[in-house]
Order: sequence, then structure tokens, then C-alpha cells
Amino acid sequence: MVFSMQEAKPVLAIDLGGTKIIAAIISSQGQVVAKESYPTLAGEGPQSVIDRILFAIDHLLSLRNIDSSQLDSISIASAGAIDFNQGLVTSSPNLPGWHDIPLRDIVNRRYRVNTFLINDASAAALGEYHFGAGKGLNNLIYLTVSTGIGGGIIINGDLYLGPSGSAGEIGHMTIDINGPRCSCGNIGCLEMLASGTAVAREAIRRIGQGEESSLTEMVGGKIENITAEKVSMAAQGGDSLASDVISKAATYLGVGMVNLVNIFNPEVIIVGGGVAQIGDLLLDPVRQVVKERAFQLSAQAVHIVPAQLGDNAGVLGAAVFALQQKLD
Repeated sequence: MVFSMQEAKPVLAIDLGGTKIIAAIISSQGQVVAKESYPTLAGEGPQSVIDRILFAIDHLLSLRNIDSSQLDSISIASAGAIDFNQGLVTSSPNLPGWHDIPLRDIVNRRYRVNTFLINDASAAALGEYHFGAGKGLNNLIYLTVSTGIGGGIIINGDLYLGPSGSAGEIGHMTIDINGPRCSCGNIGCLEMLASGTAVAREAIRRIGQGEESSLTEMVGGKIENITAEKVSMAAQGGDSLASDVISKAATYLGVGMVNLVNIFNPEVIIVGGGVAQIGDLLLDPVRQVVKERAFQLSAQAVHIVPAQLGDNAGVLGAAVFALQQKLD
């Protein structure tokens, strides 16, 4: 186990998502010693987001009254396609304007400490594998369903990154060749059909076309304020439109998982992210699609379960990744 060094320095981990930035100090035993959260405000552009990351690091160090020299490393889990070797966020559909941003080197130059960069969902996969729903297993896939959809793949106990470090972009597999255009440039991506953003967008579209829903009253008539969380609440309250929107998203998510099950034959698919909090209302239809469509042997072998670590998964996994790189 990577966290075995009795006197090892802690890792400062950053989880950069489309909605929020989480900064945490992780002990060498895998404990979250301190944690802060800030809005990403991604629409303000890369430099503003980078400034908030640096502020988060500075603030956390100040709160703990430590200097960066007392850290083992800084490890950043970022949304988007990552070039691990170059330390670049090459592109990120949920971080507008991010193209070949040298985030690793920006942080390294400021704090003069070993700095690592990994995809946020890959980091969360590591976190769940070591500390959460994947503990004790060897082959799993982690799927985060939130603002967007991301993934991480563990094969024979190792995180699979691919030659450039960008493997696991599960949200950008094509599900519908005639579907909507994704912000990544492709058409019909899973993210455009089953993410939290997609759930909210579909509910807004249907209500805007005149369909009735309790969601209209929930947002005081301002349907642009509908979120996936509100759609979930309405569905749990028996709203037929909301239930249908979630069922449709669950079907698309299930189709995506069928591809994963047939290709990877995992022991478990762990579903995290904000949309996963919908629970069995989402996961039961997903499980049914996998049961009906995947190869029988693989479908029988896989368990589809909710994540256990919540928003700690990314920072814990980022810390594991950093210490693994040091050992390697």
C-alpha cells in the first residue's frame, strides 16, 4: 500500500472540476487533514481559474501554518484530457478556453515542490480503489456523472492511463451519431445525453415547449434555473416529466455502460458525481439496460454501485497518484 511511510510528508491535492475547486492536505496515511472548496467560475477563463487554484493552495497552507517545502508534493486532478508527460490540460469541455494549459509547471514554478497532473476522474478511480467502493478488487471502472461525465479505469490493480495519460474519456464515447453536438466538437457524446447538464437541459427544453411539470413552480417560473438536482427532487415527488427525463438519461448511461462491460469485463462499475446522488432512481434502470444488452457472462460478473467517498475521492486519488510516482 502506498501510504506506508511513517514519517512521510503530506500531499497537497487539488481537484479541479467544472463547478468547484477542492483543495486538501492528505497525510501519508491517506487521511484528509484539511479541506477547502471554492467555486471554479470556469466561464471567467483559464487565468482566473488558475488564480483561484493558487489562492486555494496559499490559503490552505496558511490555515495549517506550513510552507510548501514541508509538502511531499502537490498533485492536481483536473477535468479534461491530460497530457501527463508534458503536464498539460490539453482540452476540457467543462473548462472553456483551456487548450494546452501547462498547469503542472505553473504550480511547480510557484511552489518549488514536485507537482503532478492527472485527470480528475482517473484520480477518483484511484481514490475509490484504495479507500472506497473498489477496495479489494482488481478490475473496475469509475464513472463520474456530474456537470460532465468522466471515467477512470483500473486493470489488474493499476490505473490505466494510455501512452499520453489521457485514457478514460468515457463521457466522450459516441452514443448517438445523430445526437447533439458536444462542446468537445464531437456529436452524440454520452456526456451530452446523460450528464447533469443534459438532464437539466432536456427538462428545460420540454417545459419550454409547453409540457407541464412541478419543476416550473419549484423555480418560480424561471425554468432556466432548473438543475439536475431539482429534476431528481421532482421525480421523487412523482412528477412524470422529471421521471421521464431521468429515465431517458439512465437509458443512455446504461448503453454507455454496456460498451464498458463488453470491452473491459470489470468486476464493478462505481458511479460517483452529483447526479449519482439520485440513487436507485437512476441506477436501477441502468442496471436493467446492462442486464438486457451486455454479453450475459460479463453482465453477470459486474456490479454497478454508488461511490463511497463523495468529493474526497478526487483529492485522495490525486495524493495516491503523487506518492506512486515518487515510489516509481
